[in-house]
Parts: sequence; structure tokens; C-alpha cells
Amino acid sequence: MLDRLQIVKQRFDEISDLIIQPDVISDQKRYVQLNQEYKSLKALAEKRDEYVILMANIEEANEIIADNSDADMTEMAKMQLDEAKGRLPELEDEIKFMLIPKDEEDAKNVMVEIRAGTGGDEASIFAGDLFRMYTKYCENRGWRTSVVDMNEGTSGGFKEVIFEVTGEDVYGTLKFEAGVHRVQRVPQTETQGRVHTSAATVMVLPEAEEFDVQIDMNDVRVDFFCSSGPGGQSVNTTKSAVRLTHIPTGLVAQCQDQKSQHKNKDKAFGVLRSRLYEQELAKKQAEDATKRTSQVSSGDRSAKIRTYNYAQGRVTDHRVGMDVFDMDGVMNGKIQKLIDELQLVNNMEKLKEASEAF
Repeated sequence: MLDRLQIVKQRFDEISDLIIQPDVISDQKRYVQLNQEYKSLKALAEKRDEYVILMANIEEANEIIADNSDADMTEMAKMQLDEAKGRLPELEDEIKFMLIPKDEEDAKNVMVEIRAGTGGDEASIFAGDLFRMYTKYCENRGWRTSVVDMNEGTSGGFKEVIFEVTGEDVYGTLKFEAGVHRVQRVPQTETQGRVHTSAATVMVLPEAEEFDVQIDMNDVRVDFFCSSGPGGQSVNTTKSAVRLTHIPTGLVAQCQDQKSQHKNKDKAFGVLRSRLYEQELAKKQAEDATKRTSQVSSGDRSAKIRTYNYAQGRVTDHRVGMDVFDMDGVMNGKIQKLIDELQLVNNMEKLKEASEAF
């Protein structure tokens, strides 16, 4: 383990020097990548230092105990040895988890897309509930959210809503939320008290920088139109809304949230870049899937991942078989327990694969 940690320390020292070099600072792509690597290695480098000190303390204590020339020093050395040996297994486990290779995209911001599925108006209302749940969670994490585009439902909620989340390690935290979310409850419009089942689909796309995806402007058709609100009513008479169509792939991205046509165009390009980037990632994940199967894989958009049963006050994540009996808390953004369990299972899978390296 110490050999691997020494390699980490050397790389950390190298990056620490590189990110202050003028030629690196002027190269945006390289500077961003090195900064992300610096952040990911910093904590591990600190653990390495703690590990080196701990091993030195154990060696020193053993030497004093072996010498046994001073009774008081020997007693203190025994206490130091017991303390160090008690900490060592815990520290080694922490380091093993930190040595698990992270996905390159984990540090990226995200575009989250929520779409109402089966269930009519109730599905739209549920999509709105999920939007509130995620924005509350992001708020609690200190992340910023910004709506890019929305299509409101006729009875509330959204037929579709797209929003951007910016912060630290956003994709690595939210990527397992992608999939089909199902709700079982009595709709507000139900007069006979019958339980209905509805669904909404969540997509979590790592936000692509301009240098991640090169878009040929000749491949993009740009359309401008008037922003519209619920029921199609016109919000303004200027054509500030923007729709982009990527001709080679048929992908469409639009934004009408801002009053400025220029800002809407920038945001729409952000969505388009992220969708193109996600397509490339999906190909890579499909290739990786032939090598490993993951219990909590974020690759299958059609997979039913979670059920929200209001009658029982129960939220069930089907990938890890976890039940949380706190419906109000979950719908108000308290989903960290679910996310922690998904990340733990994913890390355990990766640790098992990489165990021979330790």
C-alpha cells in the first residue's frame, strides 16, 4: 500500500507545481482537468502523511519496548503502540476506499431532466414533486440550481423540466438518481379514494465544457420563438426562446427561461453539449458493461429504480433493497441516506474488483 501511496504523493506534488505555471493556467482544458485531479488527490495525500507518521510511531514504540531500559518510557511506548495499532486498520480501510478509481465525470456539474411518464396529470404532479425534492436537496448541499426549460402540466407540476446543478462533486453524487421513479398514492383528482400508480423518468447528464464536445455550427439549426407559459399563453412578444437541433443526431435542446435571447442560446447549447457528451458516455458504459455488471448502474434509463408508496409512508430503492419510512422527509430533500447506500454499494463493487491491487 505504501508504494501506491508514494506514487500518489509524487503525482500530487507534481500537480501542485503544474497548476501555478503560466502555460498551464492559459490552457483552460488542462487547467480545469489538473485542478480536479488536485482536489481528488489532496485528501489522499493527507491520509498518506498520516499513514507514514503512524507506521513510524509503531516502529519507534517497538524499538523502545524492545530496549526496555526505562520503565516509564516502555509503558508510554506500549500505550502509543496500542493506540497506533487501533487506528491502523481503520486508516487502511479509509485509504483503500480513496484509492478506488473515480469516474472522470464525478466532479462535473449536471443537467437534470425530469419527464412525466405514465399516469397523465398525476405523473406531471409527481414530476413536480421530484423537482422540488432535488432542488431542496441541492439547497441543503449548498449547490446552485437554475431552470433551463420547463413545460408545465395542466393540473400542476411539469410534463418536463430541465435544470442545471452546479457545485462540488455533483455528478458523482446524483448520477444514481437516473432511471424510472414510480409513485403509488391517491391523486388529488381522485374522488373515490383509489390508489393510482404513476411514473416519471429522471436523467442526470454530466455538464460538458466547450472543450469536452466540439460542435460544428454548420450541424446545428437554430430557431427562435416566443416564450410560452401554462396552456401555451405567450409570456412575451419578443422571440427570446431558442431551440437548437443537432442535424447529425436529431438531438433537440431548447431554453426559454431567460428574457435574454443570448442567455437562452447559451443555456440551450449547454444542454446540447451535455446530451452529446452523454451519448459518448453511454457508448463507453455499454462497452464497460461487457466487463462488469453493477448493482447500482446508472446507465439504464428505463430501469425502475425507486418506488414512493404514500399509503405506507415508504420509499423503496429496488437496486439495494433499501426501505426508508420517512416520506415527508424524502420529498423535502432528505435523500442523503439513499445516496450514501448507493455510493457504498458501488464502492464495494469497485473495491472487490481492485482488491488484488492492495
